[in-house]
Amino acid sequence: MLDSVNKVCVVIGASHAGVNFAFNLRKEGWQGEIVLFDSDPNTPYHRPPLSKSYIIDGDLNSNLLKPLETYQKENITLKLGVKVTAINRDDKTISIENEGAQKYDKLIIATGARPFIPPISGIESATNLFPMRTADDAMAIKSAIDTSEEKKVVIIGGGYIGLETAASLKKIGANVTVLEREERVLARVTAPVMSDFFMELHQQNNVEILTNKNVTSIKTENDLNTVFCDDATSFDADIIIVGVGIRVNTELAQNADLDIEQGIKVNEFAQTNDENIYSIGDCTFHYNPHYKRYLRLESVQNAVDQSKVAAASICGKEIIYDTIPWFWSDQYDVKLQMVGLSNGYNDVLIRKEATENTSFSVWYFKDDELLAVDAINNGKAFVLGTRFIKGKQKIDKTKLVDVSIPMKPTTFL
Repeated sequence: MLDSVNKVCVVIGASHAGVNFAFNLRKEGWQGEIVLFDSDPNTPYHRPPLSKSYIIDGDLNSNLLKPLETYQKENITLKLGVKVTAINRDDKTISIENEGAQKYDKLIIATGARPFIPPISGIESATNLFPMRTADDAMAIKSAIDTSEEKKVVIIGGGYIGLETAASLKKIGANVTVLEREERVLARVTAPVMSDFFMELHQQNNVEILTNKNVTSIKTENDLNTVFCDDATSFDADIIIVGVGIRVNTELAQNADLDIEQGIKVNEFAQTNDENIYSIGDCTFHYNPHYKRYLRLESVQNAVDQSKVAAASICGKEIIYDTIPWFWSDQYDVKLQMVGLSNGYNDVLIRKEATENTSFSVWYFKDDELLAVDAINNGKAFVLGTRFIKGKQKIDKTKLVDVSIPMKPTTFL
């Protein structure tokens, strides 16, 4: 066990990864100081609900990762609304904007990512244009929507953030149009059958989704925006939401000469090429033993699991990061649960449950190997898919699609 008395562990980033790490580090027996820095001034909060329930009810206090008094109880210091400007590996300090320096013995980089704002002509002059990444973003969108008149909202990007935001805004009375550059929504992450399902779901809820729409410019006059596409179509918008991807926050690590490759590169213990510096969460490029390759994942599951591994490692326990990725999305009354990574699939099977109108699952295979499962309102398929992927079990595909055969652990083998 590491002697941590009089030691200081500093965490840059107080979202899911950083906060869970701090509490896990205490749980593992760290006796020294723990200090969390984040440029976001809000008490650390859950991010997935921002595009879902939070944009509807706006209650941040019911959305906190931990109650504020819990940090005090565990002697974890929060430094919120504070920007870290540099990591100084030689003297083991971080530089803080307008506040000097902070010494560390162990440093955790959990800087996550920021929204990518595409170089669209006129975008910098648009009125009521927002990304969807932080609580302040969500509240600004909600405030712009909250009037007696129906607002026209154009969402640029038909990924999960764009679609979830569309569903939430529709619930509070907005007129929503989603513009997707690709030929289908969710084109990079799921099979056509799932794209078709969500396209139809939104259309049934009176959200207009248009594909093959490449936005080229925005013009703004009298607080009204007009969004122009390269096919000569245009769309008026009181509010524009940009959800076209993210940029990983690697600048601090890169300027400190840490290894960068699609993210901050870490080993199986979440440790960088500096033995005193670890990195966790969305900003990391880590090795996954199951897939036998390095990955960068944007997921709460990844952030939480890496936080446990890093905390254990710092306290002298070698727990290897070896987890099957999983994700979820809530839109209207539909819950999508995803497990595994479908990259490289060459066969897709669909199982439609006979007794449930809106319950089905999509199973992605590379030859006979199950890579991933997407489950719509079907927790059983998600759980079994996780078990089969983790165990690398061979599945009888004929049985899988036969809905007369019950979904149980042994019936598809």
